[in-house]
Amino acid sequence: MNARIICVAQQKGGAGKTTLVSNLAIAYLAEGKSVALLDTDPQGSLGKWLDVREELLGVNPNLKFATATAYGISRAIRSVSGEADVILVDTPPKADSDVRWVLRESDLVLVPVSASQADVWATHDVLDLADRAQKPTHIVMNRTRSGTRVGDDVARSVAELGVGRLDTSLANRVIYADALGRGLGAVEAKKSGPAADEVRALAQEVAAILAL
Repeated sequence: MNARIICVAQQKGGAGKTTLVSNLAIAYLAEGKSVALLDTDPQGSLGKWLDVREELLGVNPNLKFATATAYGISRAIRSVSGEADVILVDTPPKADSDVRWVLRESDLVLVPVSASQADVWATHDVLDLADRAQKPTHIVMNRTRSGTRVGDDVARSVAELGVGRLDTSLANRVIYADALGRGLGAVEAKKSGPAADEVRALAQEVAAILAL
């Protein structure tokens, strides 16, 4: 099995990395794909989400999980690559030499940016590292607020970064935080509706880039 490896990275904390990873994972599981999650963030939010999930739903054999240091990411990937179609890597909120090891192993880098200029400013170092690693990189707009001045200003700033931006974005919806806290993805918390549509569209767009 030739797993496709997606790194989700952003220097600023609270940008929505774990929300993005967990929702993509559940969307791909729903499509019948096997998924592996690797958490290199010492905060362990992704592992806590999975603990809550497994208490609620039990263990899913198609959803693997492992923690790893950035330096141990190659070994961690080898340990799950034969059992997964997709490997999603959650990274710590920093951009330094540690993240470089994860980028080296990745097929695609996703950088979540929420409706805040601080998030835009924080992307520069991550984008620089991804560029040096020569990895395809795309911004994912998160917690968007369409029709607001802040939303419009952030969108313009992102356009000036000179990197690809996915067409699909995740809006500022309570359901994302609620689903995360319950160990679910948005498509499970409410199978139909704007959030579910956003997540499915995002998963399809990423899959098209990687030919999943």
